[in-house]
Amino acid sequence: MSRVLIRNVSVLVVPEQGECRVDEAQDIHVQDDRIVAITPTGAPDEQDATGEPDARTAQGARRTRDATGTQGARGAQDATGTPGARGAEGARGAQDASRAPGAPGALGASEPPGEVIDGGGLLAVPGLVNSHTHSPMVMMRGAAEDLAIEDWFNRRIWPMEVNLTAERVRVGARLACAEMLLGGVTTFVDHYFHADQIAAAAIESGIRADLAPTFFSSAGQDAIDAAFETTRDLSTRHPRITASLGPHATYTVTDEDLRRTAGRARADGRRIHLHASETEDQTRASLEKHGVTPIQVLEQTGVLEAGALIAHGCGIREEDLPILERYADRTTVASCPKVYLKLAMGEVTPIKGLRSVGVDVGIGTDGAAVHNTLDVWEAIRMVALTQKQREHDAEWMTLSDTLRFATRGSAAAAGLKDQIGVLEPGRQADIALVDLSAPHNQPIHDARAALVYSVRASDVVTVLVAGQVVVRDRQLTTMDLTEVLAEAKDLAHTLVDLSQGGAVQHYAP
Repeated sequence: MSRVLIRNVSVLVVPEQGECRVDEAQDIHVQDDRIVAITPTGAPDEQDATGEPDARTAQGARRTRDATGTQGARGAQDATGTPGARGAEGARGAQDASRAPGAPGALGASEPPGEVIDGGGLLAVPGLVNSHTHSPMVMMRGAAEDLAIEDWFNRRIWPMEVNLTAERVRVGARLACAEMLLGGVTTFVDHYFHADQIAAAAIESGIRADLAPTFFSSAGQDAIDAAFETTRDLSTRHPRITASLGPHATYTVTDEDLRRTAGRARADGRRIHLHASETEDQTRASLEKHGVTPIQVLEQTGVLEAGALIAHGCGIREEDLPILERYADRTTVASCPKVYLKLAMGEVTPIKGLRSVGVDVGIGTDGAAVHNTLDVWEAIRMVALTQKQREHDAEWMTLSDTLRFATRGSAAAAGLKDQIGVLEPGRQADIALVDLSAPHNQPIHDARAALVYSVRASDVVTVLVAGQVVVRDRQLTTMDLTEVLAEAKDLAHTLVDLSQGGAVQHYAP
C-alpha cells in the first residue's frame, strides 16, 4: 500500500454544471492509485471505520476562492496569502515523510504517507487529457509546413510514413510521452501505427493511454485483422493502457470494413476511434459521391451504435446533430483547433451544436507534425478563442465551460469519464501541480482565467499518474530525458526522408 499526501495546495473544482472554483489550503490524500480524501489543511485527520480518511471531510470548511474574480480570486497562494510566493526556485515539490510524521491532516498519525508533497503556492488541477493525437509524429515536427491539407498529406506526411518502423515509432512515442508529462498531460488518446510500441513507451514513462491501432482498407484484410488483434493484446498489457479500434477515416476505410469494425467492437465491448467529417470539403465530397454525410455513414455502418470517438468533426452539419443525439451516450468528439487554423480548413468543431444534443467534447492536439507541440494548454486556449469567433459571441465558451471541456469532456473522450477528469475522492490520482508565480500569469485576479489564457506547459511543477510521481520539480522521474532527446535526434532524419518514393495512402476524400 502506497500513500502520498499533497499538503496545503489550492484545488481546482470542476462541477458537472455551473461555475468552476478554486478551494485554497487543501490536503489531497492519495492511497495507491486513487484520491481517498480532500481535507482542509490543518484540520484534524478524520477517519472512517476502515481507518482511512473520511471523504466527507472534503465537504468541510474551506477557504473557497470567489469564482467571480473579486478579492478572493487572487490565484494559487501559500499559507501566508501571498500570491505565487513560492516561485519557481522555491517549488520544492516533495519532501521526505520523516519531516512531517503524524502532522495534522496527514493520512493517519500512526501510519504516515510514504511521501509528503509541499503544495504551498501551487494549484492542483486534474491531469490533462490529450483527447486525440498521433504521438510518434513528434518525429516529423516542423517537416511539413505552409501546405494546404491535400499537399500536407500527399507530398509530405503519407510519403514520410513509408519510413515507419517499430523502432522509429517507439523512439517518437518516448519523446511524446516525455513532452506531455512535463506539460501536465496524464492521459493521451492515440491513433497510430505500431501501437504496441506506443504502449511500451507509455508503460515506461508512467503515463495513461488509450491506443487505437490505425488501418486503411487499402492495406488489405490481413492488415486489418492484425490491427484488431493488436487492439485485443494492448488491453492486457497494463492497467493504465486501454485500447480502441482504429479505422483511419470514412474516406479511407470502406463501408464494409467499417461494418466489420463495428461488429468486432460490439463483440469485444470496445469503442471505435476514427476521423470523420474533418472538413466541410470532406462532407461535401461524401454527399456528392455517396449521397450521405460521413456521420450518416457512421450510423449506417453501425459505428455510432458501437460507440465512437470522432476526431475533429469540423464538417458536421446541422442535419447530423439529430443522428448524433441518438447515440450521445456513447459518442464523443475531439477538437484540435490549432490544426484547423494552420491548414486553413475553414471551420472548427461545432461544439455548441454538439453540446446542445448531449455529445461530450474533449480537447486534443492532433499530431505534432501539424500542431508542432503536444501542449494541451495551448489547445485549451485555442478552443476558447476559436469557439468565441465561430459563434460571434464573446460570452460563449466561458472560463468554466472551457475548463469543463478540458477536464470532464476530455476524460469522456478518453473513455474514462468515471475514472479521471476531476479531483474527487474515488477518482484516479492523476494530478498536476501548477505554479502561477511567473510574470506571464501575474497578477492573478482569477485563477481560472490564468489556466485558460496564460498558463504554459513549463508552469507545471509536479505530476502524479495513478498516484505515482512521474514529474518532480519539473524533472521526469521515470525516464532519462537527455537519452530520450538524443535517441530522437539520431533517428529523426530517417523518418522524414522522401527519397524512397511511394506513400501509405493518397488523400482524395
